[in-house]
Amino acid sequence: MLVQHSPDRGLRFKPFDLGVSARWLEDRRSKASGRSGLNPRELALVERIKRLKKEAGSHSPSAWTLAKLIPELRVKVDACFLSNPYATKLFLMHFQREVIRPRKLRALLELYPSQNRVIASKLGRVLELPSESIFVGNGAAEIIQAILHRFTREKIVINLPTFSPYYEFAQPNTQVVYNVLRKEDDFHFDRGAYVNLVHHEQPDTVVLINPNNPDGGYISRAVLRELLGELRFVPNVIVDESFIHFACEGSDYAYRSVADLVSRFPNLTVVKSMSKDFGVAGIRAGYAVMAPGRVRTLLENGYLWNSSGLAEYFFDLYARPDFQAQYERARVRFIRDSRRFFAALHKINGLRVYPTHANFALVELQNELCADELVCRLLIRRGIYTRTCDDKKGLEGGKFVRIAARSRLENAYMIRSLRGMIG
Repeated sequence: MLVQHSPDRGLRFKPFDLGVSARWLEDRRSKASGRSGLNPRELALVERIKRLKKEAGSHSPSAWTLAKLIPELRVKVDACFLSNPYATKLFLMHFQREVIRPRKLRALLELYPSQNRVIASKLGRVLELPSESIFVGNGAAEIIQAILHRFTREKIVINLPTFSPYYEFAQPNTQVVYNVLRKEDDFHFDRGAYVNLVHHEQPDTVVLINPNNPDGGYISRAVLRELLGELRFVPNVIVDESFIHFACEGSDYAYRSVADLVSRFPNLTVVKSMSKDFGVAGIRAGYAVMAPGRVRTLLENGYLWNSSGLAEYFFDLYARPDFQAQYERARVRFIRDSRRFFAALHKINGLRVYPTHANFALVELQNELCADELVCRLLIRRGIYTRTCDDKKGLEGGKFVRIAARSRLENAYMIRSLRGMIG
């Protein structure tokens, strides 16, 4: 099944409107008491949350925004943000010891950071990749936009559901073709059907997010390597590995990137956000691995000083062997805790939890609750911020919620709260 951005072909998606998708509020205004109702104060908070969500478009307002604009809310667990809290704690420990206490913060803020190529050389050493193949970005979003605007021309094939910037950032004259992943198949990626679609459409760009966001579906390195061979005729193959550190093959917790295959497949670009691993979205750090000629093309059109001093400090830290060893322990610990959390989610009556290889789970409500209702109740009554997926193309229907794993204590709190509201 495919959907195209075209006035005369494919499915049409209605724009996301919380005022429409949250009809449960209108039906329950007179039932403000009891377990299922919201009192007038809570209903007023819901209206303010709705306005912020509408202003955020196809993304969710951050917990920081909620705290500033709706101070009555107390966010105890941010399960909307996708990150490893143990790695965030590790980074902050080093930052406090190496920057704050020695009073080096002013230098990071006042002095120019190194240029793109210099930071790429530092990353190259830890990634064991040639630095001329690394493009450093001010977060993955900048990289995605740079790649699509510079190298994509006429047509792009994207799985659905997936991370929305890949179709939102497409140029107005670029046709977007969707390879729809069906919930009846647990959003499983069908390699054969996908290759047939790509051959039929002949796009100049294809995008694979691995693991996929928002469902956590995963393509093994072996299958992906074979797929890359079948897609040699496509000028641009983008593989987004922003969640790869949470995807393990086998029992050794090792993750298997395809970034090293860029030398073999020059049409391949691998995108990597760092905020998912470390919870450092505020410093905007990401990179991409691609053919050296493409890196040169991007650098010749800007991006000379697109990293901040804080981001360069992070990359310096990330490249250190001692930090890598500490991070590996934090990564494995988080994966173990995440797996326990997802197993507990599976046991809650009224939830269908889809298979995931990421640090989040896509759940579908199997009872009378709608996604907006659950998200608002969790936020207002329990301080748990999750993400409704009504605005995700391919997840319409008002029943899908994405829940991120957090620390072990936070996970336990979320399970208790969900059982009280659903189970």
